[in-house]
Amino acid sequence: MSDQQKQIEFELVRRAQNGDEKAFEQLVVLHDRHVLKVAYSMTGSLVDAQDVYQETFLRAFKSIQSFRFASSFRTWLLRIAVNQSINWRKKRKRRAFFSLNSTNDGDEKSQLDFIVGSLDSSTSVHSEEILKQIQAGLTTLSHKERAVFTLRHFQDIKLKEIATTMNCAEGTVKNLLFRATQKMQKALKEYIED
Repeated sequence: MSDQQKQIEFELVRRAQNGDEKAFEQLVVLHDRHVLKVAYSMTGSLVDAQDVYQETFLRAFKSIQSFRFASSFRTWLLRIAVNQSINWRKKRKRRAFFSLNSTNDGDEKSQLDFIVGSLDSSTSVHSEEILKQIQAGLTTLSHKERAVFTLRHFQDIKLKEIATTMNCAEGTVKNLLFRATQKMQKALKEYIED
């Protein structure tokens, strides 16, 4: 993000902090896709991602006064999205534990289909298998590993910004990313060339 874009964004935040709802709407437009991608990659369900997305922007709107301009607005917003996604996953895990018939919510679309774009009609069955393996690999990651892996590989966010987003040291992010990558490589070992 250029310095000029940061200034424009910070001006929108200042206006939003002063009660300008239109300024907040512009911030939503600037970042809605990023938030939805993070939420989707964390939840694995478009319906659940939309719930996390709405909760993220609702919380951001309610707490816009707490934004202190110490980081970019996107970093602050993605921290909220990651936390909401982690909370959603914890709730879902508790619900699955108590449910005898734990099923997917009928969200047939592959998680990575949404992230990397729809597959065209010439896509082979092999590619579908890889996407399923990636999905399965993501489910093996801890909440924090999945958040770091998602932010780094699906959002292309630098490690330093991820550390700010996750409110931890950059070394911790590197460690989480290393462990997540190891798990994903294990899940995809039959598709990775030696």
